[in-house]
Amino acid sequence: VNALLAKSADGAPRPNTERISSTTMSKAFTCPALSPAIVPKDSEMYAKMPKIDGCFKFIGGERLPFSGKHVEVTSPVFDEATGARAVIGTLAQMTGEEACAAATAAATAWDRGQGAWPQMSLAERIAAIENLCVELGKKREDIVNCLMWDIAKNSSDAAKEFDRTMDFVKAVITEIRADPTIKQGMAAWTEVSGVCAQVRRGPIGVMLGLAPFNYPLNEMYAMLIPALLMGNIAILKIPAVGGLVHMLTADAFAAALPPGVVNFVTGSGRETMPPIMESGLVDVIGFIGGTGAMDKLIKQHPEPHRLKVFAQLAGKNIGVVLPDADLEVASQQCLLGSTSYNGQRCTAVKLMMVHDSVADEFVAKLASKINALTRGLPWEKAAITPLPEPAKPAYLEGLVADALEKGATLVNKDQQGGSLAGALFHPALLDGVTTSMRIFQEEQFGPVVPVARYSDIAEVHAAFKASWNGQQAAIMTRDPAAAAPLIDALSSQVGRININLQCGRSPDSVPFSGRRSSAMGTMSVAESIRAFSIETAIAYTASDAPSKALADQLSGVSKFLAPL
Repeated sequence: VNALLAKSADGAPRPNTERISSTTMSKAFTCPALSPAIVPKDSEMYAKMPKIDGCFKFIGGERLPFSGKHVEVTSPVFDEATGARAVIGTLAQMTGEEACAAATAAATAWDRGQGAWPQMSLAERIAAIENLCVELGKKREDIVNCLMWDIAKNSSDAAKEFDRTMDFVKAVITEIRADPTIKQGMAAWTEVSGVCAQVRRGPIGVMLGLAPFNYPLNEMYAMLIPALLMGNIAILKIPAVGGLVHMLTADAFAAALPPGVVNFVTGSGRETMPPIMESGLVDVIGFIGGTGAMDKLIKQHPEPHRLKVFAQLAGKNIGVVLPDADLEVASQQCLLGSTSYNGQRCTAVKLMMVHDSVADEFVAKLASKINALTRGLPWEKAAITPLPEPAKPAYLEGLVADALEKGATLVNKDQQGGSLAGALFHPALLDGVTTSMRIFQEEQFGPVVPVARYSDIAEVHAAFKASWNGQQAAIMTRDPAAAAPLIDALSSQVGRININLQCGRSPDSVPFSGRRSSAMGTMSVAESIRAFSIETAIAYTASDAPSKALADQLSGVSKFLAPL
C-alpha cells in the first residue's frame, strides 16, 4: 500500500498493476448501498435480454461443438426475477491444449506465408473484408443490444461503437487504395543510385489479438482489420468480460474469409495464453490492456527477438488547470474526460491538478456537473451505468477509503457520491488528493474523480516527471506563455497534449501513441496498417534493359504487385 510507485530495473517509475484489495485497507469509507439498477420483468428490454450461446469453438473457419467446462456470463444489470446479475449467455472455457489447436489452425492457414490468404492479391483481400462488413452489418442490432447488456454501454455509445468500427474499416481501406505503401514511397518503379525499386507492404505472420472489455469490438478491430488486410492470420483471445459480442461474429467470419484466417480462443488467459506463446507460432501480438500481462506474454515466447509487438497499455492522464483557465470549459472537459463511459477508458482524465487560486470554484463547478449526470440503465441513455467488472466496486471503494483516511474530502457525499446501487457506482469526487494516496498513482478505470491542488507549477512538472504514465495530458489555460513550458516538457513525456480539451483517441486519423508504460507502437488509420505489415521491396539494375522489360510486365501477372 505504501509503495505508490514500483521501480523498474533502470529506476524509472512503472505502474502498480497489482491492485490492492479493499479488504486490506482500514474501513475509513464503505459505499452506501442503494437499490440495484434492475430491469423490470414486464419491460420491453427484459424481453430483449440476450441469451448468447458461446459454448462452441471457432477454429479453422468452423463452429465446432464444445463439451468442456463453461461459465455463465452475467450482466451488470440486475434481473428483477432473481434479484441478481442477469444471466445473458455462456462462454466455453478452453484448455491450454484446445487453445493450441486454434494456434495450429492459424499456423496452417499461414503456411509460412504460402497460405491462401497471404497469397491473395490486396484487391482480393479488400473485397473479402468489405464482404465481412456486410455480414457484420446484418448483426448490428444484436451487437448493439449485446454491448448494452454485457458491458452496460448506453444505447448511443453502443451504436456509436459499432458504427465507428465500420467507419474505421472503410478509412483503412481508403488509405490502402490511395497508396499501398502507406506513404513509404516508391509505389511505382523509382530509380535511385542506379537501382530501380518498387515497394509494397506484406504480412508478418500469425497475429495474436487481445483487447479489453470496454471497447471490445472497436479496439480489437482497430488491430485485426489492418492485420487481415495486410495478409496476416489471426488468433483472437476473447475477453472474459465483454466477450459475448465476439461470439455473434463467428458466422460472419466463416462466410467472408477462408478457413483458419480468424480463430477464437475463449477461457482463462492464464491457462490458454502461455501454451500458445510458448509454441512459438505467434509472429506478432496486438495487445490492449495492462502492462503486467503484456510483459508476461513477451517473456513466454521462445524467440522474443522475432516477436513484433503492438501494444496500447495503461494510462493515468493528468488534467492541469492553470490560474487563468476558463473554468466553465475546464470543468466541462474534465467532466467528460473523467466520467464518459464511467471513466472506463484508458484515455480518461484520471487525475486533475488545479491551482489553489481557482480550485474552490473549479471543484464547485465540477461537483455540480457530476451531480447532474443521469444514472441508470444503458437503454435509458444514462450517462452513468453499472460497472461490468464484478470486483471493480470493491476496488474503487478501497481507493476512496484510502484517500479519506489520508485527508481527502468526498465532495459530493451528500449527493450519493461513492454510493453503490448493485453494480452502479455513483461518481465520487475527491478533493485534497495528495501524492501519498493510492488514487494519485493508480489507474482507477472507473468513476472516482480525484482533484489535487498545487501552488507552484513545479509541483505539476514533478508529478509528470515521476509518473509512469506516458499517454496523454490536458492543459486548461488561455495563456500561450503559460502553456508553452508545459507543452515543451510534455513533448518528451506523453504522446498527445490536449489544450482545453479532454484526453481521447479520436479522430482515428490522428496518431494515438504513448511513452513509458503506456504504449509500444502508434494506433491510427495509417499507423495500424504499418504496425501489422513489413515493407517489401522489389529491385533491379536500372540500366539492365531485359530486367526493365520484365519489371514493366509484373503488375499484370504478380498478385503482390497487382494494381488496386
